[in-house]
Amino acid sequence: MNKKTIADIDPKGKRVFVRVDFNVPLEGNRITDDTRIRAALPTLQALLARGAALIVASHLGRPKGKVKPELSLSPVAKRLAELLGCPVTMLSDCVGEEVEAAVAAMQPGAVVMLENLRFHPEEESGDEQFAQQLAKLADIYVNDAFGTAHRAHASTAVIAKFLPAVAGLLVEKETAMLTRVLESRERPFVAILGGVKAKIGVIENLMTKVDTLIIGGGMSYTFLKAQGKEIGRSVFDEEHFELAKQILARAAKEGPKLLLPTDVVVTTELSESAQRRVVSVEAIPADWMGADIGPETGKLFAEEIAGAKRLVWNGPMGVFEISALAAGTRAVAEAVAQSGAMSVVGGGDSAAAIEQMGFGDKVTHVCTGGGASLEFLEGKELPGIAALQDR
Repeated sequence: MNKKTIADIDPKGKRVFVRVDFNVPLEGNRITDDTRIRAALPTLQALLARGAALIVASHLGRPKGKVKPELSLSPVAKRLAELLGCPVTMLSDCVGEEVEAAVAAMQPGAVVMLENLRFHPEEESGDEQFAQQLAKLADIYVNDAFGTAHRAHASTAVIAKFLPAVAGLLVEKETAMLTRVLESRERPFVAILGGVKAKIGVIENLMTKVDTLIIGGGMSYTFLKAQGKEIGRSVFDEEHFELAKQILARAAKEGPKLLLPTDVVVTTELSESAQRRVVSVEAIPADWMGADIGPETGKLFAEEIAGAKRLVWNGPMGVFEISALAAGTRAVAEAVAQSGAMSVVGGGDSAAAIEQMGFGDKVTHVCTGGGASLEFLEGKELPGIAALQDR
């Protein structure tokens, strides 16, 4: 990454605005997974050790520009204080006189947490005046929110116009790992794509880079239909249907090797108790839906993964939240973990699946941002990173 990082600044005695991604799952006031908070600790600790005062800012959920008390960052501030081992003062808003007064009184080593940025509609619209109000609070801006780096929001990209802007350690690590897996010369290079939406842009970018493209999950049914197969009530992406046909034709003619499911688990409805059976992809009943790859496909995919030297995985193979439909995702997670390859797992559902199944520490890197890692794999420049100062 040719962007400046916290290693290129002197934060001593400065107020540093750190944009983090603390969009964590909550049950009431209880955080059920603090992975994203832990991921930002190295940056926060490094800045504190070098004499900075920290203004920590994040969004949480989708309040759509309105104040929603159940989406307050208070429980997050409490957990952050526990993990940092120092007080974290929770502020009642992210802009305004009260916030400015609290920030002005900060001494080196102090940490404040701003309230949910998305309580203001100006955050998501990328409003310049709102970004200026945020910038007024600090001397330096650090973006350590890889999970929102693909959004051109006020606090992720626009604020960088008004302050010296550098990357945090997490953003630096995420971009380095994704770049490394895409640009290394180790072969074979295998990409596994799943999830519901047909990731056409990612597929098109990876087709020129990988040796094998494995397509499973909800998106595979669009490709099976493009092969003329009956997919019943399975997920179908009509918008990308013609493109799926073109990709299949191109792969057949020029490569790479493209693997689709050969058997699937079909069900009448998405619930633990619904009827299920394994069928060939040639025999999906018209009134059933595909909800996981079948055991034969699991073996086929695992064999291909076992021979890889480089791996990218983004998106589950089925509705893994329902335990009866998690076998396909587990088979892929296990194969990736055992492959010994340089492996990067995209954020979102595939990251949740690999952690939940206990294989998180067996892969080279698990991304903290699903959408951001996808856009990176698509070859797009991420606004939150593009806005930072060049080295």
